[in-house]
Amino acid sequence: QVQLVESGGAMVQAGGSLRLSCAASMSIFSFKKVGWYRQAPGKERAMVATITAGGSADYADSLMGRFAISRDRARNTVYLQMNNLESDDTAVYYCAGALGSAVVWGQGTQVTVSS
Repeated sequence: QVQLVESGGAMVQAGGSLRLSCAASMSIFSFKKVGWYRQAPGKERAMVATITAGGSADYADSLMGRFAISRDRARNTVYLQMNNLESDDTAVYYCAGALGSAVVWGQGTQVTVSS
């Protein structure tokens, strides 16, 4: 069974940084695309950043410059580096991968930014 497991969520002060990890149970290059999404309380889930198997990255316009997505082939892991965090970044962050016609979701990791 294919699994994506997120980690790295924490409580951090505004202005701080965090790096989230998404570990896959198979090669991350088997996914057409892997992305990070977030859902804040009372809001819909929204795209944060994605990266294709070919390495093309895409970001939510409002987050470009503060967040960066990357991957490690040897560790089958996709990362989300988050810098200069703001209180509006507080959310549950999910990793998702497009595998064939299916989308695999992780269980999420909580990020809380205190002002």
